[in-house]
Amino acid sequence: MFAKILIANRGEIACRVIRTARRMGVRTVAVYSDADARALHVEMADEAVHIGPSPVGESYLRGDKIIAAALATGAEAIHPGYGFLSENPDFVDQVTAAGLVFIGPSAASIRAMGLKDAAKRLMEKAGVPVVPGYHGEAQEIVLLASKAREIGYPVLIKARAGGGGKGMRRVEHPDDFSEALSGARREAKAAFGDDRVLVEKYINKPRHIEVQVFGDIFGNVVHLYERDCSAQRRHQKVIEEAPAPGMTSALRKAMTEAAVKAAKAINYSGAGTIEFIVDASQGLKADRFWFMEMNTRLQVEHPVTEMVTGTDLVEWQLRVASGEKLPKTQSEITLSGHAFEARIYAEDAAKGFLPATGILHHLKFPNTAPEGASMRIETSVRAGDAISPFYDPMIAKLVVHGKNRQAALEALGIALAQTEIAGSTVNTAFLAALATDADFSAGDVDTDLIGRHQQALTAVPPPSSEIVAAAAFAAAGAGAQAPTNDPWSSLAGYAHFHTVPRRTRLRYGEDEIVALVSVLRQDGRFQVALDAPYDSANPLDLRTAPRLARWPGHVTVFEGAVGYSFAMPDPLARADEIAAGSDSLRAPMPGLVKLVRVAKGEVVIKGQPLLILEAMKMEHTIAATHDGVIAEIAAEGAQVTDGTVLVRFAEEPNG
Repeated sequence: MFAKILIANRGEIACRVIRTARRMGVRTVAVYSDADARALHVEMADEAVHIGPSPVGESYLRGDKIIAAALATGAEAIHPGYGFLSENPDFVDQVTAAGLVFIGPSAASIRAMGLKDAAKRLMEKAGVPVVPGYHGEAQEIVLLASKAREIGYPVLIKARAGGGGKGMRRVEHPDDFSEALSGARREAKAAFGDDRVLVEKYINKPRHIEVQVFGDIFGNVVHLYERDCSAQRRHQKVIEEAPAPGMTSALRKAMTEAAVKAAKAINYSGAGTIEFIVDASQGLKADRFWFMEMNTRLQVEHPVTEMVTGTDLVEWQLRVASGEKLPKTQSEITLSGHAFEARIYAEDAAKGFLPATGILHHLKFPNTAPEGASMRIETSVRAGDAISPFYDPMIAKLVVHGKNRQAALEALGIALAQTEIAGSTVNTAFLAALATDADFSAGDVDTDLIGRHQQALTAVPPPSSEIVAAAAFAAAGAGAQAPTNDPWSSLAGYAHFHTVPRRTRLRYGEDEIVALVSVLRQDGRFQVALDAPYDSANPLDLRTAPRLARWPGHVTVFEGAVGYSFAMPDPLARADEIAAGSDSLRAPMPGLVKLVRVAKGEVVIKGQPLLILEAMKMEHTIAATHDGVIAEIAAEGAQVTDGTVLVRFAEEPNG
């Protein structure tokens, strides 16, 4: 076994690897960028090496700096985590050339599966079923459009390199093909440096089911059963589970045998995932699944497999990379219970899942697992940490295990309801809504489920009068006792002659709220009177302490998995409004102005695309909110921050 390894990654996966390495007595070296100087993975590791500025191209994608750090610290091997350099065969070659061990598959295996089109041709030769489509080298638009017509609409355009839903477009009609192709190519180029694509038949009720495989250098390959990752938004996974709901013994046998066959075809060693697309329009059948791609690394969702098989896949990675045989044979790997993983992101689900940034002023996860279940929180952030625009906005992975699917799903809902995050917009309410969705609860899932139900899943009910009262209670400082030796200051309900209400103002969205907070002298309870639109017939009594968090200029009240955040306006700052109301459009997140579609002086109509903003390697279209004339528009290539004015309209349309 290795004495010391370097982890060429950041965030929760770096923390995850460190925990297992520490348990095994293996010392760890972390690497970090400027933005991560105080990150949790840096604190947890035995040593840490700075490798460059915050942008990934200057730090976490600099293989030369990472290898130099490993050599300088005496590390024997490099664990790549997922993302970044984890599936870069050139990096693997550089690692081995430096006399180090890459904790993962060989460069040859990665190359064999690294490009989707070549991988599918290889799988066809190996007898593994593949999705009907065009996987050739030619990339002329006329040819691709012709192939799309041959395949039959709807089709799916996919980047041949990388994954994570980037560079992917569903096309319903031939007239939309050119525009979709351009978008997919731009996004693929930005994310992977390769704008080539493949075109496949779009399956009408697709299930995304993948099989965890593991191989060693002795030619042994096993599977650790399947995971269902069909709950996706924008082609990115949201909630994963194991085993797949509704899985039949016939399909499981066919699918796992195909996965092992695929891994053996490339002499695979280490952790890998074979992803399949399944046509669930007539139930799960053994002849209705096709190979999509192989991820030659550890998956983000690997904890659900660990929960249902009782394994530590990171430990397996370390053992296999150090030359040991697989810890278990196929017959020794069994399924037990059901597990879910929910990805908690800093994102605004109601605004199309736009990534968010901010400071996590308040962060609280459940202390214990729900009754009858077990739970893991995989995270790399603490209260006070910032969500950086430079990296993926994942905050944590909430993983639960129960005796069956229903028990695990109930545990997931309870755990989400006990999670409290304030300071950034997060998706906990959306995750809780998805967990209770009728189709999802019944196991009737497919990759379009979230899209079909998106409006209902992302809708947050307005705060009740009780929630507003709790916010006013906190904003007024009621119940808060500053440290003091003055005994009179500790008397929350004391007034010399009569109770004097505290007047406070709040803002929730566009609503301005005025509240009067009083203390009832007889028992110290608090009473809140609200103005419209939250007024009630009688003042509201707060008899129990609400779940809430105060943070600079705000207070957040938690009800279940929903966090209602109220601003506490500073009256002295109200005249200093930067926004120009409906006369301007602002950047909803930090990003790069990738493409400008209109020019100054041009007349536009409501809904017309104005520019494309690239953030988190994904493209977001900024459209006109009303008819008007463009007075100013951001320049292509401009790097903007959250709230930057992108478009300003003239007061009146021309003519």
